[in-house]
Amino acid sequence: MRSAFITGLAVVAALAAALTPAGVGAAPVRAVAATTVPSPDPFRYPPIASALAGRLDGLAGGAFAKEPVGSLTVGVVRDGRLAWTASYGTADLGTGARAGETTVYRVASVTKQFTALMLLQLVNEGVVHLSDPVSRFVPEIRQIRGGRAGAAPVTLFQLATHTSGLAVESDDATTYAKGPVAGWETALLTALPRTRYAAEPGIRYAYSNIDYAILALALSRAAKTPYVKYLHNRIFMPLGMTHTTFNPPVPPGQLARGYVIQAGLPHGETPQRELAGRGYKAPSGGAFSTVDDLARFVAFQMGYGPDKVLPRSVLLANRELLVAGNARLDGGYGVGFQVFQANGYVLLGHLGGIAGYRSLTAFDPEARVGVIVLRNISEGEFDPLALGKSLVRAARD
Repeated sequence: MRSAFITGLAVVAALAAALTPAGVGAAPVRAVAATTVPSPDPFRYPPIASALAGRLDGLAGGAFAKEPVGSLTVGVVRDGRLAWTASYGTADLGTGARAGETTVYRVASVTKQFTALMLLQLVNEGVVHLSDPVSRFVPEIRQIRGGRAGAAPVTLFQLATHTSGLAVESDDATTYAKGPVAGWETALLTALPRTRYAAEPGIRYAYSNIDYAILALALSRAAKTPYVKYLHNRIFMPLGMTHTTFNPPVPPGQLARGYVIQAGLPHGETPQRELAGRGYKAPSGGAFSTVDDLARFVAFQMGYGPDKVLPRSVLLANRELLVAGNARLDGGYGVGFQVFQANGYVLLGHLGGIAGYRSLTAFDPEARVGVIVLRNISEGEFDPLALGKSLVRAARD
């Protein structure tokens, strides 16, 4: 697995250069019959050596101790189960509530992984194709400004891999990136005329939040099911992710309150205001979840099923659909996942960051070890990817 994946990284530049609509259409994920890969039961806590648990605690606790404000919750997945989890600090500075394994965090751009899984499901079922033009489902995309006359249409694959050429956000994004989850589609359609191309479609990778908003709208129309309802019924519930939602948890005491650091002090006004909704950013960064739920998602991504969500063979095939993330060729972006180099091995996953929160889900496809990092402080020197890499390294040794 590792050698094949390193080879995939070595050719990402060629993939990026070939990323035209014709090239995209040449390698869609085909429908695959389900195979039986039973998920271990019970899900949580296989035996783990006390020495390893102590080492993991030392790494995570040490990272938190450098900036002991707010809270940090981490988890390690091995053998398809949540093998170890720990929480540090205060989830709510107002009440003094301590963080725990049931604490809910905003997961920011980790949400994109759920949207991408919706795409893969619909491709596998033949409802859509990666090479489909977005305009087939969202004709309003023609309102976006700055496109070259006669340019090839944007495809679903290009939205999913951030190669659409669209800017990262619409103009005046703060106007449209707020409001309740129920109104995210209206916010997006209002923002499209205020959105522009930064490059021609298929030319280069450039991270874009509005890519995933448009992708979610296209997929919900193709599936004839609202986006949030689809994810609840087809992804969250089948995976046992019972605490993953797009609205703050009830009761609110379960939530890790988000904080930004200003003049050295934590302030919660902006994160609190954004609890009311993030407008068109719901499909690109609006979800809430827990370490247990995300561990189930990571286990699924590593191939532990259930296949009724998506066959394992389709997940494996999706790892080969990469584009170059930068000119150094040391990372890339697939359909809903980032590629991270980590001292001779590879992690697949996604980082997230919004006002008051930072997050990471990632796994080593060779060692089949995964990690979750959740933080309710969005500034400072804390690096969720660095901590995630160190936890995976310890757990795979």
